[in-house]
Amino acid sequence: MTFTVALPVRDRRIAHDFYRRVLDLETVGSEIADDGLPEPLRLVLGPGVTLMLIPRDGFGFVSADHEVAPDGVSECLLALGVATPAEVDAVTERVRSAGNAVKAEPGDPGWGYQSTFTDPDGHLWMARVD
Repeated sequence: MTFTVALPVRDRRIAHDFYRRVLDLETVGSEIADDGLPEPLRLVLGPGVTLMLIPRDGFGFVSADHEVAPDGVSECLLALGVATPAEVDAVTERVRSAGNAVKAEPGDPGWGYQSTFTDPDGHLWMARVD
């Protein structure tokens, strides 16, 4: 069994570069689209799990015309598990350096060391110690 998480994006290149450079995710796929990126644009989240980035204008087709949340509205929280607090700090600094919003600075709010941030399209992510 495999799983795919699909997110709407405004710009495939900007989203791709964030996930490759900031979160260090591997791109998969062999057919290359006109923008030089794989189509569909998928990145490996873990064994059997990928993240698919779909242009906003085509997301309605994929989601059976279910309304897409506007920018800044989160319907889910995606979590990136890392091994140490130092890795949470490092991810958070890469996010900040890439110009993305850090919503919650690294720390332990009572249930584990973590930080919360957004990707270039405003999707909410958490880096946390597993």
